Amino acid sequence: MKSLFVLLLFFFSFSVVAQKSAIDRVEPPFWWAGMKGSQLQLMVHGQDIAGSIVSVEYPGVSVQSVVSPDNPNYLFVNLDLAADVKAGSFDLLFSKNKKTATYRYELKAREKGSAARRGFNSSDVIYLITPDRFVNGNPDNDNVAGMKETANRANFTGRHGGDIQGMINSLDYLKNMGFTAIWINPVLENNMTKVSYHGYSTTDFYKVDPRYGSNDEYLQLKKELEKRDMKLVMDMIFNHCGSEHWWVTDMPAKDWFNFYPEYKITNHRRTVNQDPHASEYDKKMMTEGWFDSSMPDLNHNNSFMGTYLIQNAIWWTEYAGLDGIRMDTYPYPNKKLMAEWTKRMLEEYPNFYMVGEEWSMNPAIVSYWQKGKQNSDGYVSWLPGLMDFPLNNSVITGLNEKEDWGSGLIKIYEGLANDFQYPDAGNLVIFPDNHDMSRIYTQLNENDKLFRLAVAFFLTTRGIPQIFYGTEILMANPGTGEHGVIRSDFSDGWEGDKINAFTGEGLSEKQKTTQEYFRKILNWRKDKPVVHNGKLKHYPPDNGMYVYFRYNGSESVMVVLNKNDESKELNTAHFAESLVGYSSGTDILSGLKISDLFKIQVPGGAAMIIELK
Repeated sequence: MKSLFVLLLFFFSFSVVAQKSAIDRVEPPFWWAGMKGSQLQLMVHGQDIAGSIVSVEYPGVSVQSVVSPDNPNYLFVNLDLAADVKAGSFDLLFSKNKKTATYRYELKAREKGSAARRGFNSSDVIYLITPDRFVNGNPDNDNVAGMKETANRANFTGRHGGDIQGMINSLDYLKNMGFTAIWINPVLENNMTKVSYHGYSTTDFYKVDPRYGSNDEYLQLKKELEKRDMKLVMDMIFNHCGSEHWWVTDMPAKDWFNFYPEYKITNHRRTVNQDPHASEYDKKMMTEGWFDSSMPDLNHNNSFMGTYLIQNAIWWTEYAGLDGIRMDTYPYPNKKLMAEWTKRMLEEYPNFYMVGEEWSMNPAIVSYWQKGKQNSDGYVSWLPGLMDFPLNNSVITGLNEKEDWGSGLIKIYEGLANDFQYPDAGNLVIFPDNHDMSRIYTQLNENDKLFRLAVAFFLTTRGIPQIFYGTEILMANPGTGEHGVIRSDFSDGWEGDKINAFTGEGLSEKQKTTQEYFRKILNWRKDKPVVHNGKLKHYPPDNGMYVYFRYNGSESVMVVLNKNDESKELNTAHFAESLVGYSSGTDILSGLKISDLFKIQVPGGAAMIIELK
């Protein structure tokens, strides 16, 4: 009898284990007690789980509804979390055909002050990193079993081996340079057959790509940044995923992707979001067409998809302690979803910062998305900031053009004059270049003087500056606009490299001087609230010189950009209203003391950043 009991116990135990294994994935993988939003939707994946009755026995957690989509291997479980629910673990019970499978789920305790976190802002300068091309801190993860693409540093479109450990190893350099935040191109799993290094073809929204490291290493990066009083910005994509995402072989619903399987490429007509004359067909092709044949377009008209993406953004913010999010291809998703996402984020984190990529040279198009904009179609956005592509274009064009009444520096002046279109122009992210465009040194035809004028401008004008890795050592992409070349390897990012950007070994004198130029302005800027959030007053460029002031109630900084090759005397009578109360100044770049503000000698092809006294 005893042996029969043991045998029955064995079979019972085996049956329970077998039922537990029926649930192979639940996303989000865990959540937190004390979130403002009381609703949590779980996407549950397991073989033939449709029709299961789901129950929970845990104080403060109740099953609101369960939905079985087209695919019998999925359930969407809607939970209600009471405001006073406690952190802890509980079993999700899935009952079907007299069998019950269990899945252990956890509600974690939130970090103290999490909801009050302050996002990055205009006091910061962001360093943009393409992780695969920055620093290879751990060669052991260059190739990982199960990951389809292996490292090949000789291939400019291949993986090179940069990783999270490399970024951690570089933080002291970035801190010393004066950067206060890093924005990293996507680090989530991109298990694609080829061209996976850029990170924009996600194959798992909850997992760091193991060739970069792990989720734990990502958290360690955040901790190391905090030790240095620096911030972390995550790059996210709502518009699409990778064509080798695990969803593709087992989609939750028939309409999970747009135009599947016979995809259609987007028309890229971003103006349809605001155009009162746009056709419904063109609107559909813009938001539902695929960005690329390897990037299935996510169907935001499917409510489960929208909830999944919003919860994923909240999950990473809470889990990693993010200081900001940069959202890729912002105008391509359904704009109602983007409004809901930004609203939900600010409900959970009222002081958080999100910036959207709207690659348009028209401020009227870009400003449409910013929080506080009164749009003619009634559209309400909660997005704090946008990437300022119009200003970027004005600077590049203005510096490259010959000076004339309607060309040259006047383009920069008029670019800023368009700030009236934004609810908050000071909350825009400004940049000389990024990972999708030729390096600014290349765009300015490797003209050192113009390059320095651009750097001085972007680090002293209104907005939140972002600098692409390597710009501080004059990285260029002569003769090609290939993305893989633009995102070339950073100097001394790999063992055996002969040039070391961190120590200066092997750098040319020009590169060292440029690096020091950045370091001087960046470290000065750190402690200058007048540059962070002071007002801006500028004057029309004259005689190849552009002058503007950053000022508040207690300080004023005068910036002069001299585009002429030769030294020029600046007669400041025209700026009298901005010089009232000041009699002298110091140029922070040269250290020159200026005792007479009425006539200032400005070196040729140079900027002066003058602290007024």
